[in-house]
Amino acid sequence: MALLSTLTGIIGFGMGVPFGLLLGFYFFIYSKPKIVQEPITRRVNQLDNTALLNLLHDIPLWVKCPDYERVDWLNKIIADMWPYLNKAICASIRSMTEPMFAEYVGMFQIKTIAFENLSLGTIPPDIYGSKICETNENELVLEPAVRWAGNPNIVLVVKLLTFRITIQVVDMQILVAPRVTLKPLVPTIPCFANASVSLLKRPEIDFGLNVLGGDLMSIPGVYHIIQRTIKMQIASLYLWPQSLEIPILDPSTVAINKPVGILHVKVVRAHKLLKMDFLGTSDPYVKLNLTGESLPAKKTSIKKRNLNPVWNEQFKLVVKDPKSQVLQLEVFDWDKVGTHDRLGMQFVPLKLLTANETKEFKLDLLKHTFIADPYDKKPRGNIVIELTYAPFREESIKVDGIGDILSRKESSQDRPSENSSEVLSGAGLLSVTVQGAEDVEGLRHNNPYAVIRFRGDKKKTKKIKKTRHPLWNEEFQFMLEEPPLNDTIRIQVMSRRKGIGFHSKECLGKLDINLTDVVHNGRINTKYHLMNSKNGKIHVDIKWTTV
Repeated sequence: MALLSTLTGIIGFGMGVPFGLLLGFYFFIYSKPKIVQEPITRRVNQLDNTALLNLLHDIPLWVKCPDYERVDWLNKIIADMWPYLNKAICASIRSMTEPMFAEYVGMFQIKTIAFENLSLGTIPPDIYGSKICETNENELVLEPAVRWAGNPNIVLVVKLLTFRITIQVVDMQILVAPRVTLKPLVPTIPCFANASVSLLKRPEIDFGLNVLGGDLMSIPGVYHIIQRTIKMQIASLYLWPQSLEIPILDPSTVAINKPVGILHVKVVRAHKLLKMDFLGTSDPYVKLNLTGESLPAKKTSIKKRNLNPVWNEQFKLVVKDPKSQVLQLEVFDWDKVGTHDRLGMQFVPLKLLTANETKEFKLDLLKHTFIADPYDKKPRGNIVIELTYAPFREESIKVDGIGDILSRKESSQDRPSENSSEVLSGAGLLSVTVQGAEDVEGLRHNNPYAVIRFRGDKKKTKKIKKTRHPLWNEEFQFMLEEPPLNDTIRIQVMSRRKGIGFHSKECLGKLDINLTDVVHNGRINTKYHLMNSKNGKIHVDIKWTTV
């Protein structure tokens, strides 16, 4: 019976296939094609709710969201550059995947893994909206919305024993909303040092996967497994706050050094200085500063008519690069009239110091920096100094951002209260950065500059002429023996014009900031409304770093 049913099936298959082919050929030849009718078009206000909901996905963001801008010009640039961008991106993909493929060679009898074809096709991605986010940091944040329905030609070949397995990616569609952060902004073309890319939400990715000529995605369940795996992998790498860091400029060319410590200098004494006055004496004093700084030099007091002066005076200098900076010492003879004569000079590289260890130096004074000068044999005396390099605490100089906030929270939970009291009792550096101002308006003129007053010290930014939105971006530093817990810093925005008159100077607004929060949090960075100003704001960044 089983044999009979098998023979019947074979006969039916043999007769059915030719009959089906003949029937299909007949309909293909003698059937008349239908006339394709023009699609019915309607105005948007004539569509019903269902049709409108189906269209919402295709409406660009610059139509739906007022904070997104239309960027057709950028899409035009990308379209013209796409052939070159395609090659550059594919080259990057090859360089990134080669070491990853190499890890699997030799495993599971795999001999080679390589791209046979790698091209993103001829259709460029489309940016259907972009917005710029304003922050208080020294950065530019862009949030474009990108979609790409491409025609890529990506073929991966895996040689397994004697088998050759081809994997092809087809019909790729991507919908992604990245956040691109350009930071820090620097005065070197292209004016930003790094680009950081992160995803605000998981991307929407759809594609076909042909393995050995068959569509793998058509297998029930495989499509959803692959989709979910890819989304989870991408999200674990680049979903905010994770990011992809792309260096743009060489760090050495755009390095903006921040303070990392304080150099304590004690000028002790000098011995056998040159006689410069008519009566055979000198009136010496010492100037000291660090190389690479534009700040005014520190000066000791003047010791009248003394060739063996004793000062025992202490100074503090801000250190930004202890490996390359050098302490420069110059001994001068003070004159009441005319220029002061230099008695000698000397240098001390900071790399000779050990952190938090005091070291005494006895230095022979030189005429100039050319130490090997054979004509400079005249003895000029010596000077004795004591140096101590005190680096800032690590928690005080961490990179600002979410990592800084999280680390601050963790440290506050892990450390006992006695450590926090220790942090609030030491010496440190107060850094005040005046970024800029907005909507400052004078009654008679607008040439704004900022004035910072703190503990009797007064510092000014540069003056910017004829503007209501000045950008200064200037930093001022105050070294303190103890935290400014009960102190207030005053910032005034002033305007000044040339000439002498009753209205040559004008106050455009002022601000008083209590520094208690700065000491406890380490930093505040915000915009403040100016008092005595209608709409004026000022952007101030204040940091407190402890030794």
